[in-house]
Amino acid sequence: MGARTGNTNTRSAPLRILLLSAYDAISHQHWRKGLVDAFPEHDWTVLTLPARYFNWRVRGNSLSWAFEEREILTREYDRLIATSMTDLSSLRGLVPELTKIPTTVYFHENQFAYPKNHKNNHQLKTELEAKVVSLYSALAVDHVVFNSVWNRYSFLQGINLFLRTMPDHVPDGVVELLSEKSSVLPVPLDEKWFSDRAERAHSVFTVLWNHRWEYDKAPDRFLKALVELKQRGIEFKINLVGQQFRQKPEIFDQVYELLENHILNWGIVNDSDYDSVLKSSDVVVSTALHDFQGLAILEAVAAGCVPVVPDRLAYPEFIPQEFRYDSFIDNPEGEINFLADHLETRSQDFMRESLPLPPDIRCLKWTEMKSAYRKVFDL
Repeated sequence: MGARTGNTNTRSAPLRILLLSAYDAISHQHWRKGLVDAFPEHDWTVLTLPARYFNWRVRGNSLSWAFEEREILTREYDRLIATSMTDLSSLRGLVPELTKIPTTVYFHENQFAYPKNHKNNHQLKTELEAKVVSLYSALAVDHVVFNSVWNRYSFLQGINLFLRTMPDHVPDGVVELLSEKSSVLPVPLDEKWFSDRAERAHSVFTVLWNHRWEYDKAPDRFLKALVELKQRGIEFKINLVGQQFRQKPEIFDQVYELLENHILNWGIVNDSDYDSVLKSSDVVVSTALHDFQGLAILEAVAAGCVPVVPDRLAYPEFIPQEFRYDSFIDNPEGEINFLADHLETRSQDFMRESLPLPPDIRCLKWTEMKSAYRKVFDL
């Protein structure tokens, strides 16, 4: 789809910006909409493709746009900004006019750091294609921006290891080139998440898990930790919400009856209810094996939840040590016990009315980060 937005009243010469989101997942939508809203003085043209049919979308987005949106793509622009799922090297080849525009690609994630558990050969082949697309796109543009230091590090490390496996004619200096033209700039948080939290009206320790219902978020570790809490006689309630797909990890069905009496919310909730769920929870938990910034956690923290996150991935960049439990990524049972211990301690804090204040992350507001975005994206 194509949409043209902008307000030219506040700037005599607004920039004409083409913004491409080739796999427009929820987090990508939030980012691009926030970017456009933060800089209404510019003239934005936005093209998106839906976040479905991953294999086809990753390899086919350049073909789709080159033939379906050629009139829009061949207009004159001052800037091109794209998300990392966009196959920019192919798209620039099919639409040569795009090679004349200063271009930045934004990485919300990268396939090089995706957990390898439970994968079949077809999945691995698909990931290989996604890795190559992201590598070529990063090489084809002027500037590469990552949402976290962990994302940048794991991408560059992944490229290095990937190229070492190639048989011959591997050029030198690829990682160094990408390193030199890349920087880090987190996805900002919407102002709506930051509000004064009302006094807790509930008397039972309430735990929130608000992630995609997929194996890379390790829901089995979270749910087994809750079963352990129940066996220890700890009183608690749970809000287990998040995006679901046609297939979900079996653990959800396996433990539902065991935890049924503890459930407040289970599954998808609408936006207004989601806001209430965040503000009525005491702690927010991550067990992720794959998270490049942790927006779901950060939104909950902004809303007043105390974070309980593993000491890995991007979490050390945003969450202080006191809120992180020991990470045992290759030892699920050991990590489950550490998580259960951490949650038991927080439940005791709750009963004593001594839960710590959540970390201050107001620096991640769009209003606080706008100047950095202006500088990095040359807006």
